[in-house]
Amino acid sequence: MAQAMTTPPRRTWRWLIALLVLAAVAAGGFTWYRQSRQGDGPQWRTAKVSRGGITASVSATGTLNAEVSVPVGSQVSGQVKEVLADFNSEVKRGQLIARIDPETFEYRVRQSLADLDAARAQVLTAQANISAASAAVSRIRVNLAEARRDLERKQLLVERNFISGAELERARAVSDAATEEIKSGQAQVEVAQAQARSAQAVVAQREAQLLQARADLERTAIRAPVDGIVIKRSIDAGQTVAASLQAPELFVIARNLRDMQVDTSIDEAEIGKIRLGQRATFTVDSYPGRSFSGEVKQVRKAALTVQNVVTYTVVVATANPDLALIPGMTANVRLVTDARDSVLRVPNAALRFRPPDWQEPAPGTPGSGGAGGTPAVKGAAGTAPGLFSARPGRRRPWPPPGRPPGRPPGCWAGCPRRRRKAPAAHSRSSAKSSNVNCRCPTTRRPSWTASLVRCAKNSWPLARPATTNARR
Repeated sequence: MAQAMTTPPRRTWRWLIALLVLAAVAAGGFTWYRQSRQGDGPQWRTAKVSRGGITASVSATGTLNAEVSVPVGSQVSGQVKEVLADFNSEVKRGQLIARIDPETFEYRVRQSLADLDAARAQVLTAQANISAASAAVSRIRVNLAEARRDLERKQLLVERNFISGAELERARAVSDAATEEIKSGQAQVEVAQAQARSAQAVVAQREAQLLQARADLERTAIRAPVDGIVIKRSIDAGQTVAASLQAPELFVIARNLRDMQVDTSIDEAEIGKIRLGQRATFTVDSYPGRSFSGEVKQVRKAALTVQNVVTYTVVVATANPDLALIPGMTANVRLVTDARDSVLRVPNAALRFRPPDWQEPAPGTPGSGGAGGTPAVKGAAGTAPGLFSARPGRRRPWPPPGRPPGRPPGCWAGCPRRRRKAPAAHSRSSAKSSNVNCRCPTTRRPSWTASLVRCAKNSWPLARPATTNARR
């Protein structure tokens, strides 16, 4: 009898457990179904409209460089004998930083000195020739004076018939010959003077060659042209330097690393917004949490075209007091082109919306916004809610005046889950060909959603807010 009394409670507990399991399974299925349905639609986020400052900026990348970088080269060829500066070495103007083997250039100096001495000796020889030619002219003048006196005496004797006329003619010929000899002697003097001037010019030429040889000898000592830091060294001791058409680069010296600049490439679509003195901020990968500031120093007019992309170089000056920035770093630059204070502001994401299943219509079709089509409505960027433009430049409300509210004529907006048939004029196949895009969610009760309905027949777009009105 005790067994008969305990049997009904056991059956009751079994039924209760089964009901609880079924209820849990049903609740889980319903939750999964709701979540899967909610996942198909857009996820909404909310944000507060606040008052504050807003800025418009242009983002670009650039390279950090020193304001003045001086490459140091060599004007002479030869073998590097010693290198007296290394990377990161601080140098002063005129400091010796490298030396090329000067032996060859010392020999050239000695040869130039010997050539100069020879040229000076030629000058002395030319001066001696001038003296000799002058002495010869003086002797010829004495002979000319004697010949003229002899001619005068013989003229007196011929008048008194003491001598014949032949003696007079002979004396006159000697006088004329002496006159011509004087002219020849003077020409010899001028030749000697010209030779002396030529020798003096050779002396000046040899002196110039000597100065050039000494300058080349001095150029074997490579000195720093400015005060700064060596940021690049391209030579080692024993290396041969060949300076022919272009001076080889031995060192690169940055004048001052405490004042640097960022060479930024700005696209041609944004260059019109850049002005001198605009604020700029940038970051480098070496210091992720640190931001550096600067201002626009120069906007270069020379365009750079790379793969049909036109850019312009904008120089941003910045201070580097702690020497944290190093030449060659890549900087992510943000140039502030405009700013407003104490204005209402919303997130940028609130100004753009595109449904997940939105597709741009083909150009030329109704609703594409192209030639002969109806402008498409794109979320917040389109027209105001409840007003849709059927033609460019016109706004029409739905429903049109004199037409009852409801679906546009000829459009099928039935619910696929209810398996409602479309009108014969607009079946599923004909809806695609006539560019009819009617949608509704597959729920038990059909409802209107905020979707765009385009009908090629009457070009009336429609968007209605979501409601919960059941239509059976």
